[in-house]
Amino acid sequence: MRVRSMIMRSRVCGRALVVVAFGGAVLGASGVQAHAQQGVPVVEAPAITPSVDVDVEYELASPQGDVSTRQRMRWQTATLRQRLDPDKSSVFLLTSWRDRTLSVVDMGRKRVSVMPVPGTQQLTPPGQPAVAGSYARMGSSVVAGEQCTVWRTKDTDGHPTDACYTADGLLLQVAQGGQITVRALSVQRAPQPDSLFVIPAGLQQEAPAHP
Repeated sequence: MRVRSMIMRSRVCGRALVVVAFGGAVLGASGVQAHAQQGVPVVEAPAITPSVDVDVEYELASPQGDVSTRQRMRWQTATLRQRLDPDKSSVFLLTSWRDRTLSVVDMGRKRVSVMPVPGTQQLTPPGQPAVAGSYARMGSSVVAGEQCTVWRTKDTDGHPTDACYTADGLLLQVAQGGQITVRALSVQRAPQPDSLFVIPAGLQQEAPAHP
């Protein structure tokens, strides 16, 4: 998959959550090699999954640029787990790509909702280029003090999208129609503790609501 934004609704949080995530269908290293052996050229593409543990704070804006919020994303490479914390919210989201589960945790209501990761896409392994989708290198930029390469691709709705990725797979900026919709404000590469990605004990299980 290319840049992915999901809007989720759950009884756990009682409102819609905008989730900026990454991932993609993957052939893996063996799949890329097989294409090359068959004479099919390997198309240039960015690494779209972080290959380092990282803590990123993002600013998210609506396509019209009239609404903005912040969101913190933490990623642990060894276990392929991601945590998203929307600003000023008691709700956070945990994704485990090894077992393909997404947990919406509401600490305010002491509830948790666990569901399969939406869609059928597989995570592109850290350090490997995206295999699915099309990418065109557009140039380079500096976001949050980090060098990144701008790639022209499409989002899950088919809209042209410019995404800026670092060499180690960090998504730093997303723009559509000349409007920046996602922008990293700070980036900290540091080991992320297991405790961040564990569902707290004592929460009541709640079935996810359908959108």
